[in-house]
Amino acid sequence: MFSVTFAIIIPFIIAALVPLIYRRFKFFHIGWFVMLVPITLFIILARLIPSIASGKTFVHTYKWIPALDINFTTYLDGLSMILGLLITGVGSLVILYSIFYLSTKESLQHFYCYLLLFMGAMLGVVFSDNLMVLYVFWELTSVSSFLLIAFWHHRKGSRQGAQKAMLITVSGGIAMLVGFIMLHMITGSFSIREIVATIGNFTEHSLFIPAMILVLLGAFTKSAQFPFHIWLPDAMEAPTPVSAYLHSATMVKAGIYLVARFTPVFGGDQIWFWTVSGVGMITLFWGSFNAVRQTDLKALLAYSTVSQLGLIMSLLGLGSIALQFGYSNNSILYTQATFAALFHLINHSTFKGALFMVVGIVDHELGTRDIRRLGGLMAFMPFTFTVAVIGSLSMAGLPPFNGFLSKEMFFTATVQIMKADVFSVQSIGIIFPVVAWVASVFTFVYCMIIIFKTFLGPAQPEKLDKPIHEAPIGMLIAPMILAAFVVGIFFFPNLLGAYILQPAMASIYPTFGNPANLTPSISAWHGLNIELLMTVGVILIGFILFNLLKKWKPIYGLLSSKYTFNAYYNNLLSFAEKQSTIVTNGYMTGLLRDYLVYIYAFFILTVGGFFFYSGAFSFDPSTNASIRVYEVILVGVMAIAGVAMLFAKSRMTATLLNGVLGYSIAVFFVIFRAPDLALTQLVVESVTTALFLLAFSHLPDWKKEKVSTKTKMTNAVVSVGVGLVVVLVALSVLNYDQFDSISVYFEDAYKLAGGANIVNAILGDFRGFDTMLEVVVLFIAGLGVYTMIKLRAKKEDADIEN
Repeated sequence: MFSVTFAIIIPFIIAALVPLIYRRFKFFHIGWFVMLVPITLFIILARLIPSIASGKTFVHTYKWIPALDINFTTYLDGLSMILGLLITGVGSLVILYSIFYLSTKESLQHFYCYLLLFMGAMLGVVFSDNLMVLYVFWELTSVSSFLLIAFWHHRKGSRQGAQKAMLITVSGGIAMLVGFIMLHMITGSFSIREIVATIGNFTEHSLFIPAMILVLLGAFTKSAQFPFHIWLPDAMEAPTPVSAYLHSATMVKAGIYLVARFTPVFGGDQIWFWTVSGVGMITLFWGSFNAVRQTDLKALLAYSTVSQLGLIMSLLGLGSIALQFGYSNNSILYTQATFAALFHLINHSTFKGALFMVVGIVDHELGTRDIRRLGGLMAFMPFTFTVAVIGSLSMAGLPPFNGFLSKEMFFTATVQIMKADVFSVQSIGIIFPVVAWVASVFTFVYCMIIIFKTFLGPAQPEKLDKPIHEAPIGMLIAPMILAAFVVGIFFFPNLLGAYILQPAMASIYPTFGNPANLTPSISAWHGLNIELLMTVGVILIGFILFNLLKKWKPIYGLLSSKYTFNAYYNNLLSFAEKQSTIVTNGYMTGLLRDYLVYIYAFFILTVGGFFFYSGAFSFDPSTNASIRVYEVILVGVMAIAGVAMLFAKSRMTATLLNGVLGYSIAVFFVIFRAPDLALTQLVVESVTTALFLLAFSHLPDWKKEKVSTKTKMTNAVVSVGVGLVVVLVALSVLNYDQFDSISVYFEDAYKLAGGANIVNAILGDFRGFDTMLEVVVLFIAGLGVYTMIKLRAKKEDADIEN
């Protein structure tokens, strides 16, 4: 039977093979081979739709770190099925589109390798049941998206856009990780399914609200919610196939998925309701309002994505209120907001993917995306124009396209929420339909800009870099397929509702009984009601605003650019860089002595401070073994050798004194009946001393350093402090009982490691893994050094833009 785990792993395996295949089979486009991966996965997932629709779920667990409750558990249910189909389905079309979009002169092996890494990471996010595994894939999407956005890394904008996206999303991811750990502290489990099943017992826990806020931070940064939306427009520096994939079906939807997945955990809480729905509404309005001012088509679509994500997020927030009421006929009414969110999630992927590809076609064929240089393309690019009209009108919420259906359900949800008698909604609930309507008006306006400013009116060939012509058929196939889905879903929406959306509703409302009761019938004509009147108003006011655009557009210039969120981000980044430079220059002196002072001072403060603060410095000499005379003599010899070393005037003398210390320790091992250690110490000491003596001939003369009294005093204080802490800790450990001993398992060394010699067992088995990883670190560092030496910039690359 197919395991969901393979769906995650296969893209990573193929990603590793892509460079090899590209190098060996250069006669065919590597994209055709890569495209087989998402197509295969899509078909496999599609075959499971009937099983998922019947209520079945698929769970597979592979033990990873069971001692810490971290296992590689995959879980396929209705909600993850939606995202899985979008990731693989839209991914197939994006790769098909990229085959004709990207030149063969591009570094295609890198592009498709990054794309597969991103695809695998996204599948890992939506199929993971364990929170820690989900977090690993979550951050992997940040890293792989960084590589994709910075694919044209010779451009300054690409590098900055990638950096911005990574800084914001990774910061949110770290907050989310802390939230996950808090959830584990609350419930004792990392399994999402187990947390959902038991969370009702922990809603009063003191960490419940902090965990909720931290998880939401991760979701909001990933899904570009206000005010974290600023990374999304800058990510437009990526190649258009990447933009289409990230914006329509994958990365930005990860935050949406997270909120939907955790709705059964936090959904019944008032803070969750107001935060998710409130942030969503603000994002909806702010994105649509700013989209109108854009003159770059990709920037316009980026802000429209921000707006649409806000719409979906707000719907999830509105739908969560049903969990406050529990299962009843009244609460089912509010679950329809969640149904609309999932429906619009799919619709948005279809029309936004098509629109991004259309903009890519315009840019690819004409050399510009600037609306001020475009116009009149309809006669020259009829197929591109057709797809653009379908996508734009669907995004504007007009029939006969799928966006109309989900937009009407959105209006219905905002109207219904005013009737909710909980969370004080009845007093300010009117805000929801008002903001939804105003944002929809702006949405209508920027959709008209795409159509009229780009494809209608007089053509301006004199402002274009290339002659106007239709795109090759290969580049049109993918957007036309998405356009066909836009129309097809409008005419057969309930097919989608029964097989795709219904099982997803069961995932979000697991305690609400038969999921069929949560699945409303979708119809294009829903009667002459307030929602339809709102749509009519959107069209009328939208047309008026579009025609008067020049007269009211100057309002965008009222706010100075230094008060924008982008300006705040840039100022914060610049301030952090300056301060970190000052701090770094302050302690990175290049002097070994200073670095040793930092290390030892840190040791004194942390170890000594902890022992002092916890009262661990305690001595009971009555239980110690008696001290013999020759042991005192031996310690005296070592002390004299150590002090004498400070006053040595030649390397030879210092080395011999150092040897006295080493051989004295070996004698101690002999006295305490540890012959293996004594032998090891003798060998190491002999080899070290011999190496020192051999190296003397290559070293300059040893001159006495002239150091200030202040430096000498600092050295003395640190040295004495370290020695004192070490001695006190060594004496205290005999009576230290605040933590369990970590050496208990050494008593079973033969049973656990098969070694009768405890020292060998520790070095070869108990610390063998540690040693291996240390070697791996050194190996990777060596590879890095070798790569930096071999791949130094050539002279012809010296002009790369910085």
